[in-house]
Amino acid sequence: MTTKTTAYAAHTATSPLAPFSLDRRDLGARDIQIEILFCGVCHSDLHTARGEWEGVTFPTVPGHEIVGKVTAVGNDVAQFKAGDLAAVGCMVDSCQDCPNCITGLEQYCDREVTFTYNSPDRKMPGAVTYGGYSKSITVDERFVLHVPKNLDLAATAPLLCAGITTWSPLKHWEAGRGKKVGIVGLGGLGHMGVKFSHALGAHTVLFTTSEGKIADGKRLGADELVISKNADSMTKHTGTFDFILNTVAAPHNLDPYVSLLKRDGTLCLVGAPASPHPSPSIWNLLLKRRSIAGSAIGGIKETQEMLNFCGTHSIVSEIETIPILKINEAYDRMLKSDVKYRFVIDMASF
Repeated sequence: MTTKTTAYAAHTATSPLAPFSLDRRDLGARDIQIEILFCGVCHSDLHTARGEWEGVTFPTVPGHEIVGKVTAVGNDVAQFKAGDLAAVGCMVDSCQDCPNCITGLEQYCDREVTFTYNSPDRKMPGAVTYGGYSKSITVDERFVLHVPKNLDLAATAPLLCAGITTWSPLKHWEAGRGKKVGIVGLGGLGHMGVKFSHALGAHTVLFTTSEGKIADGKRLGADELVISKNADSMTKHTGTFDFILNTVAAPHNLDPYVSLLKRDGTLCLVGAPASPHPSPSIWNLLLKRRSIAGSAIGGIKETQEMLNFCGTHSIVSEIETIPILKINEAYDRMLKSDVKYRFVIDMASF
């Protein structure tokens, strides 16, 4: 059985997002039904809605930065009750049996993770998942997160993607006191990287191509700022970084950043460009045992840890709240980088 809910969908790769009626499954024993209050707008939403990534099933309902209120729970749900605040990120299911799932890294599920939108739906065979640009969603309890009560709900929404995408690698490579950490780019991901690196106690250096972002970088917690197109400014940091998190989602030369790493340092990529980066120099890697790595979102356990950390340190995203009717305008502005630093849809506007 299913129930109808209202959403906004891209009906084709070239059409504006428009109203859409979709089916949500009825409540199962382990399910939680959530009234969506706010949903962040991610660049992945735009790529999907415009068919820029392979395998998009239209109509598609984006949105994987979801914050809302629990309206009903299944009989076997233990951790939530009606009225609780709840959040849903980029995943709504996984196999739960493979080594990655068992160790709390569901995003690397060996049998295929079920993403919040545009994935085959394990719970509704033959259907695809629909995301958070909608009034409600039904999700397995294991993929629902608790929201600290002291955080602004709208500004919490982007933590479910932009937050965990930067938190996970910073924690994995042990950013903290005594470490020098670089953040490349000051956008939706980069601004959260700066906030987290600073809060974890690392000496944080922001790399940007824009002098206009210097003041914002300092306000958000950067100890130093480097204009990356200035070769002299880059060179003076050669061989000094423990870890650099690169959030830029456009192809660019990685060699200048690899050169800044210490022996055994790591450059981690979290931006996903539509075409490959130029091939890096092998000598830059060989001579100092440096690494280029990647990281994808985060597991449910570490996402909850991130939210708890944000609650303790009063960290949220920098946002601009919009009504659902302005989602197409927001997409156009995102393409021009005209947002500081994340759009969030107020679902009361439906």
